[in-house]
Amino acid sequence: MFLHNTFVHHVHFWLKNKEDKAKLIEGLNTLIPITHIRDMHIGVPADTNRDVIDRSYDVSLLLLFDNKAAQDAYQVDPTHILFAEGYAKPLCAKVVVQDSVNI
Repeated sequence: MFLHNTFVHHVHFWLKNKEDKAKLIEGLNTLIPITHIRDMHIGVPADTNRDVIDRSYDVSLLLLFDNKAAQDAYQVDPTHILFAEGYAKPLCAKVVVQDSVNI
């Protein structure tokens, strides 16, 4: 199966304190009701070990949107803003976002 007409938003989070992992995951779950999101995956590093794999992050969030407009709407959704301000900013030392679109 190939994904068509998909905007991919992949976020990796590095925690300030590893003991806050459950709290960050709790916060990520608050994003579930946002209607602009087509699909969502919350994950942690898999037990795979090859030279090209970066397992240094603590938690990841993969979101699929129908298009850039849906992703733009997600960015300003009040639930997303509450997550960013109440969970990501206070708990994370580093956040890296990778957005991609179909070619």
